[in-house]
Amino acid sequence: MHKSVLSHEVIESLAPHPGGVFVDATFGGGGHSRQIATLIGEKGVLIATDADENVFSETTVSELRLLTNFIPVVTNFRNLGTEIAVHGGRTIDGALFDLGLSSTQLEESGRGFSFQKDEPLAMTFARNTREGDVTAETVVNQWSEDSIATILRGFGEERFARSIAKHIVEARKVERITTTKQLVEVIHQSTPSWYQRGRTHFATRTFQAIRMAVNDELGAIEAGIKGILPHMRPGGRIAVISFHSIEDRLVKQTFRTLAREGVVDLVTKKPVTPSENELAENPRARSAKLRVVEKM
Repeated sequence: MHKSVLSHEVIESLAPHPGGVFVDATFGGGGHSRQIATLIGEKGVLIATDADENVFSETTVSELRLLTNFIPVVTNFRNLGTEIAVHGGRTIDGALFDLGLSSTQLEESGRGFSFQKDEPLAMTFARNTREGDVTAETVVNQWSEDSIATILRGFGEERFARSIAKHIVEARKVERITTTKQLVEVIHQSTPSWYQRGRTHFATRTFQAIRMAVNDELGAIEAGIKGILPHMRPGGRIAVISFHSIEDRLVKQTFRTLAREGVVDLVTKKPVTPSENELAENPRARSAKLRVVEKM
């Protein structure tokens, strides 16, 4: 069961109220949406986006429509501005971006997000890919050694980026890399034994980096935040939960730039982190950071 992270702090920051119009840009398991829907009630509007159409099951949509006017949209949140215009051009009171992968995506997607299962190397948030779409298989089999090393360093902060990239290129000459098991084995061969005994699994950073490259996650974050701002009322708030330093750094820089331009006011000068109680109940929340801005 996927647990929403920092749920109390999100509700406190966005203050959903009866009749309000809110956006859940990353529907995922739907935990945050259910909380918001309950508070805005039958006169409120909740627009939820997710690139994975399977998260919007008939049961889930029906449940939420009993609570509020629920509008599910299958799209990447980079397209938020366009989608809000398409769905009535409403003025938004608050928006949430929860940038973490839901446990369902990690454990049940079958798309290669987890290095603990042997699955096809896709790592795409969208379940149905089109011909020409970049997948993890594309990255490891077609990208140059330099390009692979660059994303491993930049998106994964992987200290053995060059070694892993070199071994990937060597391995694919022998056999195309098509599964997570194959990729994990290559990473294992590329890293020293002491690294493999560390607290963090030795494949974590590589998988993170490839997933971020495949989905252009950093570009989507900035586009999503800037895309929704013109649709927000003055005083409306954007809350973003990030889960690693690269995401948090981008969110921090984006918010500070917008604040300098007089577009938003920084509500959180420093990120909000989970309480000890939440960490005891949900250890996966340990790296979560919440930042909030208010439109001027």
